[in-house]
Amino acid sequence: MRPVEAAKKILDTMLGHLGFHPEIEVHDSEDEPCLQILTPRSELLIGKDGERLDDLQYLVNRVLRKHFPKAPRVRIDCEHYRAIQEDKLSAEVRAAADSVRATGKPYKMRPLNAYYRRLVHNALVDESDIESVSPSGDDRLKRILIRARGKGEVETPTPGHE
Repeated sequence: MRPVEAAKKILDTMLGHLGFHPEIEVHDSEDEPCLQILTPRSELLIGKDGERLDDLQYLVNRVLRKHFPKAPRVRIDCEHYRAIQEDKLSAEVRAAADSVRATGKPYKMRPLNAYYRRLVHNALVDESDIESVSPSGDDRLKRILIRARGKGEVETPTPGHE
């Protein structure tokens, strides 16, 4: 059995134990295969800001790696929620970059998890005049600063005073 098929079986079993019997589509790519959950009760699996999807993805990948140590990371999505969020984030980053160019003032993104922060950094990697900076620390959610390239050090906000 291929790792992506094993991941589908793991996800299907987990969801079955939770009382869900959705259709799961496999979107296979070499770098990051995706399991797309299709169910009329998607809001229950997505959770607030996709947190339940993140949890499901984490668990599926942990179990998968136990059986297939070299398996690629599998992405879990539900009713194309992540794709929609990525499109919205991409538009927000473009608008923020345009704003920084126009005003010269830095733009602080909403708190993002590591996956979405990586998308922001990648969206701006080819911009010669704009850069994105993440604060240091171990927080799960961080606010990226988008600013004109080379404009000072990143501020480290005091907790609770952002």
